Amino acid sequence: MKILLVDGTVFGTKTGALLRQVEQYIKELDSGLELEILYFSKLKHQILDGSPLNDDMKMMIKKFEEADGYIFATPIYQASIPGVLKNALDMLPPKALRYKPAAIVANGGTFQHHLVVENQFRPILDYFRCLVTPNYVYTHTSHFGENDQIIDQDIHERLRELARVFVQYCKMSQTLTKEPIDKH
Repeated sequence: MKILLVDGTVFGTKTGALLRQVEQYIKELDSGLELEILYFSKLKHQILDGSPLNDDMKMMIKKFEEADGYIFATPIYQASIPGVLKNALDMLPPKALRYKPAAIVANGGTFQHHLVVENQFRPILDYFRCLVTPNYVYTHTSHFGENDQIIDQDIHERLRELARVFVQYCKMSQTLTKEPIDKH
């Protein structure tokens, strides 16, 4: 199975640090999964406005379509996910993520922003009919030390648990056909 770990921002490095830690925990649980981190900061983004897509956006869409599961990492800015992440999701065909496992890790400057994950981001993934794990991990800047190293042991434990549940969702999803019976 191909798992795409999506660093959904062009600014900062904490989301990338979270993804690399989750990647390590997933590898410890199932070395057979093919893991790739897609850093939005390395792409030339464009606004979805009907104009022809550039090569980076075509490549990004292809990676989403070919993946069998996703770990999304997002910062929370102004009580929302970054526009670049929403714009990228808007480019995807509605069935591209259907019945594929997904998990969310997020980082924000206030503890109250954790609600953005549940109230804004998860409904978008539900629209795509992803198999979203029931546990997400929200981190605060105080959970990181120098060089964005995760220093909070509770966060490590929660990331391990997220990885464990995600790997189980990957196994469960293998028996689901990605071709829907309904045409909606």
